[in-house]
Amino acid sequence: MAADLGRAVLFGSIPVAAAFGVLGLPQLYVVLALSGVLSVLFDVAHSSYPPRLLTPDQLLPGNARLAANHSVGAVVGAGAGGVLIQWLSAATTIGLNALGFLWSALWLRSIRTPETRPPAPEHRDLRREITEGLRYVFRHPLLRPLVLTSATTMLFQAANSAVIVVFLVREIHLSPAAIGVLNMIGLLGAIAASAFTERLSRWIGDARAQLVAAIGLGIAFLIQPLTNPGWSLSWYVGSTLLAAICIIVGYILQVSTRQRVCPPELQGRVSATMSFVSWGALPIGSLLGGALGTAFGLRPTLWIAGVATLLGTSWLIFSPYRTLRSIPIPVDIRTTR
Repeated sequence: MAADLGRAVLFGSIPVAAAFGVLGLPQLYVVLALSGVLSVLFDVAHSSYPPRLLTPDQLLPGNARLAANHSVGAVVGAGAGGVLIQWLSAATTIGLNALGFLWSALWLRSIRTPETRPPAPEHRDLRREITEGLRYVFRHPLLRPLVLTSATTMLFQAANSAVIVVFLVREIHLSPAAIGVLNMIGLLGAIAASAFTERLSRWIGDARAQLVAAIGLGIAFLIQPLTNPGWSLSWYVGSTLLAAICIIVGYILQVSTRQRVCPPELQGRVSATMSFVSWGALPIGSLLGGALGTAFGLRPTLWIAGVATLLGTSWLIFSPYRTLRSIPIPVDIRTTR
């Protein structure tokens, strides 16, 4: 709630400054930097909170519903953002975004489940807490391959993203509007994935489903360089749809796995550790994609990113996920709420 209220104030300051004619880039830099910090805090708390509300068996369907809401919001936001900017101006649209954070805080305030405040440690040692999170993740036989696969995927997904729009404009000759429509198809795939992830998990098991999603994502990026003008544009449509489905399925199952196997007292730091390792690869991947695109060209960069993403699934293939069907639930977590 505090993160929501803080972001509402930050984004709400933009239309106010614009109304008084004092809006400038320094304010935008500060708003983006501080809201980024608050978003990280919100995301860590958001993904650590469901185990306090749900039993282990309810986590996967709960995360699937949350992902479905997120996907619907992404589709609506992608379609409405440009229209609102044309109607109301960019500053006013950002002001509406601030109201969205207030709306979120009000819904969070409506949760009536009591939450026990954790005991404050006698001596807070941030370095020790970070080390505990890293040690737990990289020593755990199920979390380690997950985080390494996620980091590899994020790295080369960012490399792909650094050149794909330029590729579509320069070599496929698509307009910005056409690119936007094609990308919305992927978001619709994300909505569909949110709906059938639970069913897929029951059918083949959540461990196997994570392995299938990782391999499917690698295949999606691998076929993307086959895109060409005309009917060959279907390669891009198919790859975008498959990638969106696999990303959402993998995300839902990965979060559910972490929430199931992690002790309650370590949920926050383990979530932060996995987010840091995975998302920390994004800026490196963006630089890598730009460098590869400059050195070898756009289509070869897409091939490199696709092959590397598919090879990155080796972290899961050569791990317990290869033989597991379902994620085991530790005995001491089975009865927690």
